[in-house]
Amino acid sequence: MVKKIDEEILKQKEVWEGTILKKRLDQAPERSESFTTVSGAEIDRLYGPWDLPDYDYAHELGFPGQYPYTRGIHPTMYRGRLWTMRQFAGFSSAQETNLRYKYLLSQGTTGLSVAFHMPTIMGICSDSELAAGEVGKCGVAIDSLADMEDLFSGIPLDKVTTSMTTNGPASILLAMYMGVAEKQGVGFDKIGGTIQNDILKEYIAQKSWIFPPRPSMRIITDLLSYCTKSVPRWNTISISGYHIREAGSTAVQELAFTLADGIGYVQAGIEAGIDPDDFAPRLSFFFNAHNDFFEEIAKYRAARRIWARVMKQRFGAKDPRSWMLRFHTQTAGCSLAAQQPMNNVIRTTIQALAAVMGGTQSLHTNSLDETLALPTEQSVTIAVRTQQIIAEESGVANTIDPLGGSYFVEALTNEMEKKALDYIQKIDDMGGIIAAIERGYPQKEIADAAYEYQRRLETGEKVMVGVNKYVMDEAEQIDTLMIDEAVEAEQKKRIENVRQRRDNRRVEETLAALKAAAAGTENLMPRILDAVRSYATLQEMVDTLKGVFGEYRDPGYV
Repeated sequence: MVKKIDEEILKQKEVWEGTILKKRLDQAPERSESFTTVSGAEIDRLYGPWDLPDYDYAHELGFPGQYPYTRGIHPTMYRGRLWTMRQFAGFSSAQETNLRYKYLLSQGTTGLSVAFHMPTIMGICSDSELAAGEVGKCGVAIDSLADMEDLFSGIPLDKVTTSMTTNGPASILLAMYMGVAEKQGVGFDKIGGTIQNDILKEYIAQKSWIFPPRPSMRIITDLLSYCTKSVPRWNTISISGYHIREAGSTAVQELAFTLADGIGYVQAGIEAGIDPDDFAPRLSFFFNAHNDFFEEIAKYRAARRIWARVMKQRFGAKDPRSWMLRFHTQTAGCSLAAQQPMNNVIRTTIQALAAVMGGTQSLHTNSLDETLALPTEQSVTIAVRTQQIIAEESGVANTIDPLGGSYFVEALTNEMEKKALDYIQKIDDMGGIIAAIERGYPQKEIADAAYEYQRRLETGEKVMVGVNKYVMDEAEQIDTLMIDEAVEAEQKKRIENVRQRRDNRRVEETLAALKAAAAGTENLMPRILDAVRSYATLQEMVDTLKGVFGEYRDPGYV
């Protein structure tokens, strides 16, 4: 344990401030009257031992792979194994995206990550009037098991791990993935990956919900229970701060609201009768990597420490794996600019480096053109190479938590932990995260933060290179990926072919069984899997559940 700060050091600091520093400031003032992080937190001129009085190494920092995991969840971290390089990809049809996946794997990507188009995310089939003009535009169109089969054609599911970014229909899309595994002869115990399945953050930030909060939590706990027994290598929820940050939150809000969501899921699992040690080891998290290098690193370190203590002290989990916060990171889409898009390569590199130095388990690097369109093959290759150069050439993976012990980083980590815990306490006082969402509390906090960030950009208090400083008159032209309008017509034909070939009586039977299960207390996953096997479409299953659970409408807030 570090003792109280030596008075002599404080005297030396006072002398330095009154002599060397004062002389310099008298000659030339600093660039600004105040310095802040991207989130607006004040940054001191200098950090030293005075910022860490009574600092307890074992309690606050510890060793890698040891509670409270501030320095990382694995004893050797990247010296043993590099993070998974997982590029988020999906566009047009399942066949087109399958070719992109095979290209990414050939270029050294070590994990797949599925981007679904908006109709799939909202539980709508491509032939719905509501899907018009959206098919294949922002992700891949998946309407039935037939599409999922094409998406992973020639890709053995026992050899790769897959992340699927979907929430409202997450259980259905996971069942489709399981259906593909069956077709390949791969047991459910052999498939590994992550389904985002984080509906709470949808109500807070991303807004792509389907059902009301409480039925949605029932679907999630059914998935938790089923996968714990039947799909043991699958991460059943990726508790996402990424979209909270993309909606405009500060780093502290991202940290706090994400962990509050996690607390809500663990509490729901316990209330459903599941031992936290049976499902918590398969929970994972998903964080944003924004531009402020040190703030992001401190956020990840604080997240691990808070979660370890929450799981051990609040929920009484006994398995050390339940205490470990494992997380995926994606570089910040909201930080990229359409102006001077080549600058986005540098932004993404800084963000990726922060994620690695913060101890991420997997990473997606955004492409330079993603403010304009889905990425081209060339730009996604640069994004993959960014990770590989960090891993193979930079040297940052050679030691564990290289910034651990830095006065600045440790003080910033402590401050972020304190502020996040204050938010979590407020949410607890409201009755938990669902009650807070129903009151509009996190939504309003994020909206206020987004407004303040935009205000600082527009006034020039915060610089964005190429946007409000170092602006160029002529726009830089780059090639972008265009999705052919014919994709929509082809996808509609595909759905019609599936409906003609399948046993429609069997579809009706499985959907009726799903409806009965939803109206009762039976676990929904076996019924969803049966419906998927019959080639029921995504929307047919979602509409069946809507008939029981209803739909959610945002009440707004005052």
